[in-house]
Amino acid sequence: MGRIFEVRKSAMFARWDKMAKNFTRIGKEIAIAVKNAGPDPDNNPALRRCYLNAKACNMPKDRVEAAIKRAMGKDTSSYEEIVYEGYAPHGVALLIETATDNPTRTVANVRMHFTKAGGALGTSGSVAFTFTRMGEFKIKNTGLNIEDLELELIDYGLEEIGEDSEGNIVIRTAFNEFGNMSKALEEKGIEVTTAELTRIPMNTTELGEEAAQDVLKLVDKLEQDEDVQKVYHNLK
Repeated sequence: MGRIFEVRKSAMFARWDKMAKNFTRIGKEIAIAVKNAGPDPDNNPALRRCYLNAKACNMPKDRVEAAIKRAMGKDTSSYEEIVYEGYAPHGVALLIETATDNPTRTVANVRMHFTKAGGALGTSGSVAFTFTRMGEFKIKNTGLNIEDLELELIDYGLEEIGEDSEGNIVIRTAFNEFGNMSKALEEKGIEVTTAELTRIPMNTTELGEEAAQDVLKLVDKLEQDEDVQKVYHNLK
C-alpha cells in the first residue's frame, strides 16, 4: 500500500511540475505578445492565441490577467526570444526555443545540458533546415467530417489535416498562413482548443530503445530549464 501511495504521489508532483512549467511558458508568451502589440486581444492575434492555450492547460483567468498587467508595467523584464540548435547523442537534431531576460545565463545552461548528455550545441542554422515551421490548430472532434472540413479550409492555407492520439482534429498551415487560418476558423464558429506555431521535422531518425532514452533524457532536462519554451527533435 505504501508503494502505491508513493507512486501516486510521484505522479501528482509530476503533473504539478508540468502545470507550473506550462503556466510559466504562457506567462512569458503573454509578456512578449503584450510588449509587441498591446493588451487588447481583439487587436493582438498573438495574445488571443495565449488566451486559447492558457485555457487548454487550465491556467486560471486571474493569472492570465495578472500576467497582462505585469507586461504593461514599465519595470517588468523584457524577454528576448532566442533559438538554439544542436545534436543530441546518436545524431538526433534538436531545436530549442527560449524566452529569456538573461541570454548569457541561458546559453550557458543549454550548453551544459548538451555537454552532460554527450550531445553538442551547434551554430545558428546547423539543424534549423531539417524543420519546417508551421501553424498548428487543434479542435475537438464533435462529429465533424474531416473530408468536408478539408475542402472548407483549403482556401485558407490548409496543408495537413488529421487526428492525434487523443482524437482531436489537427490542422496545419504554412507559417505565413497562420493568421488567415485563425481568422477563418473564428469566422466559421469552429472552436479551437490550442493554436500555436510549431516546427515539424522533414525527416526522422530511428533509434533503439536504449539510445532513444539517451535523447529523451536530454529533451527532458532542456524542457525543465526555466528559460526554455519548447524543444523540438527529429527522433522517430
